[in-house]
Amino acid sequence: MKVAIVGAGMVGSATAFALVLQNAVSELVLIDLNAARARAEAEDIAHAVPFAGSTVVRAGDYPDIAGASVVILACGVSQKPGETRPQLLGRNAEVFRAVIGRVMEVAPGAILLVASNPVDVITQISTTLSGLPPERVIGSGTILDTARFRWLIGRHLGISPGSIHGYVLGEHGDSEVLAWSSVRAGSVPLAAFAAQVGAALTDRVRAEIDHGVRRAAYTIIAGKGATWYGIGAGLARIVTAIGRDEQAVLSVSMVEADALGVPQVALSLPRLVGAQGVSATLWPDLDAPETEALRHSATLLKEMADSVPL
Repeated sequence: MKVAIVGAGMVGSATAFALVLQNAVSELVLIDLNAARARAEAEDIAHAVPFAGSTVVRAGDYPDIAGASVVILACGVSQKPGETRPQLLGRNAEVFRAVIGRVMEVAPGAILLVASNPVDVITQISTTLSGLPPERVIGSGTILDTARFRWLIGRHLGISPGSIHGYVLGEHGDSEVLAWSSVRAGSVPLAAFAAQVGAALTDRVRAEIDHGVRRAAYTIIAGKGATWYGIGAGLARIVTAIGRDEQAVLSVSMVEADALGVPQVALSLPRLVGAQGVSATLWPDLDAPETEALRHSATLLKEMADSVPL
C-alpha cells in the first residue's frame, strides 16, 4: 500500500518512522512546503528501512501522491500572538483548501487521514472541501487520548494496557469524555476487576487518571514543545487498519449526521476502520452524566466548526 504524508514536521516524520518500523506500507512519500526538510526526513527514515523491512521512502511533490491509498494531512499554520482560535482556523482552512485541492487532483480515490489540530474541526473542514463521503475523511480524533486512558488504567491495575477496553469520546481537547461506565478489563467491568486484584478505583484514583489523560499534552508541551511519538504511533495504527482491512474498532473522528441531537458534527466515537475507511459507528453504553457531557462536547465542536469561514 502506498501512503503519502503532507507535512514533514515532527508529527508527519514520527508517523513515517512508525510506519517504516512496522513495515506497514510498501511506499511512503513525504511532502512539505520546505522541500529540503522533506528530503532530509525521508532520507533519515529510509536509513532505518534495512532494520525493519522494505518500505520505499522518498520525498516528493503532489504529482507523486498519485496511486496513494491514504494521504495523511499533517500540515497547517501555527497560532500567532493575539490570534483567536476562529482566526487560526480560518487561516488553516485556506491552507487545507489548497492542499486538498491538489491532493484530490491526483489521488481522488485516497482516504484522507487528518492529523492537524484542532483535529475535529479540521476533519469537518476537510470533509467539506474534499467533497468526499464522511467515511473517507478520518481524523485521528481521540485515538491518542484513548491510548493514554488505557495506559493509565493498566498502570493502576498492574496489567497490560492492551487488556483494557475503554474509550475517550467527543472532542480531542478539553471537552473530551472519558467513558468510565463502559470500561472493561478483559471481559470484567472495571470496578469489579479493580476490586478482585486489590487495586481499588477510588474517586482520587479516577481524578488522577482523568487529569493524566486531559493534561498529558500540556505536560509534554511544557517539557519539549510538542507531542509527536504518541500521535505518530496512533496514525500508523489507523493506516495499518486500513491497509489490512482489519475492521478494527478505533476511536477516530468523522462527521456524524446526528450526535445526540447535534447535526453534522465531527467528533470521536468507536468506529470500525478498514479498507474503505469507516464502515460503521458504534455507540457505547453511557450513563446519564457521560451522555450529557458528550452532547456538550458535540455542541462545542459544532459551534467552533460553524465559526470558520469557508
